[in-house]
Amino acid sequence: MQNITAGVILFITLIFGSNFAKAQTIELLAGNTLNGTVNGTLLGGAVMGLTNDSDFAPLRIGVGLGTLYGIGVGAYDISQTNGSSMIVTGTFNDGNNSSIIVLLDTFYGAAAGSVIASSVMLIANEPIVKGLQYGASAGAIAGFGFGVVDSFILSERIIPGASAHSNSNTANGFMALTFENGSSIGFLSPSVFSSLDLTEENIRAKFTPAIDVINLKVNL
Repeated sequence: MQNITAGVILFITLIFGSNFAKAQTIELLAGNTLNGTVNGTLLGGAVMGLTNDSDFAPLRIGVGLGTLYGIGVGAYDISQTNGSSMIVTGTFNDGNNSSIIVLLDTFYGAAAGSVIASSVMLIANEPIVKGLQYGASAGAIAGFGFGVVDSFILSERIIPGASAHSNSNTANGFMALTFENGSSIGFLSPSVFSSLDLTEENIRAKFTPAIDVINLKVNL
């Protein structure tokens, strides 16, 4: 009986170990889905700003389409990495999934559009608020378009096993920043805690989802 119990425990451990080795799959899918939802929200707001309309339909549609887009990008990343972690090096930033590059470029586009439109409004002696509204909206859409090209055409992907230099020193998280000395800080990384409950009658496995707010890896 003890040998059977030990064998069952070993079998379960091997299965769980295999699942935990693919925890990056969950992180890639969850990270891309979240980024896609935020990106869709920004674009929906940008459409409202350009049309100067208070109808929330574009925002609602943006959230829905953004979520579907994020899931699609997550599936793409998983297919490219076989569920392994990776680092995507874009024109302006690095990230550990494809959608974060698009999202950050959307932010940069909105910021650049705001600055340019506000400057024009100052020169023309027109209300700056209008410049911020239209500039940020147009810039966000332009930034999203550039971000798609940046992420899927211009960027470089480093995947463990495909390169001698992997992102082993890149912190996990939906958003990760890598510094010149090789250190990295990541934000909002999903994880799963597991435990085995052994009794004389059965064996139960317990999984508890969690989110690590900050992960830090330092290159000494």
